[in-house]
Amino acid sequence: MTVESTPSPEKITSSGIVLPPETGLLRVATYNIHKGVQGLGPTRRLEIHNLGHAVEQLDADIVCLQEVRRTNRKEAAYFDRWPDVGQAEFLAPEGYESVYRTNAYTKDGEHGNALLTRWPVKGHNHLDISDHRFEQRGLLHVEVEVRGRSVHAIVVHLGLIPGSRVRQIHALQQFIEHEVPPGAPLVVAGDFNDWGNHIKRMLASFGLYEFEGEDLRALTYPSRLPLAQLDHVYVRGLTPTGLMVPQGRIWWRMSDHLPLIAEFRL
Repeated sequence: MTVESTPSPEKITSSGIVLPPETGLLRVATYNIHKGVQGLGPTRRLEIHNLGHAVEQLDADIVCLQEVRRTNRKEAAYFDRWPDVGQAEFLAPEGYESVYRTNAYTKDGEHGNALLTRWPVKGHNHLDISDHRFEQRGLLHVEVEVRGRSVHAIVVHLGLIPGSRVRQIHALQQFIEHEVPPGAPLVVAGDFNDWGNHIKRMLASFGLYEFEGEDLRALTYPSRLPLAQLDHVYVRGLTPTGLMVPQGRIWWRMSDHLPLIAEFRL
């Protein structure tokens, strides 16, 4: 397994995860977990247990997750080892708090966004940003107390249609204006489903930026042979210091996305 990263004096674990080199950094990971199942039909396999180990290996202060199932009666009946609790709670490492809110309801259950954090949660809310009846989307807002400071984190999973994403970014901007104090550190992370730079430019127009290094390739989708970076971590009021993507067979087997890890100085 290899990890692409910016040069710095980091410690690398045996599984290829780069640990933060200093305690003053905030490490944020985002990961679309594909509902904890890979494959189709009778050949599909349950990956939620492997994902639990993966999330722990990320060693992030804040983990933003998309396509997280709260319940699914069909899959629970099919798989012998289906967890007895929602996936957000199941994936939270020991000592972490989990926050989950539903985006989509189906005939078999529901799924949405989640945030896991090793820091205390001060509050959270949710906004439905569905743009049409064929895609149920939402954003999860969580306020976390990190070393005595309030950090606001918003988990997003934008739509597949370009026009929908534009309208959802406008909704995000309005939400931030109403719910996040102007001077508070802010993280916006998730699956943006954008194959270009249009969303990046829109976010920059209201002060959200991500780490950009020379020759940095942070491709996350599709996981087996990444061609694009659909997953991002944007911030306001924090200093980006690094970005990395774990790679290798162990990672691309778990989801159709690779996780993205970003580090910031508070």
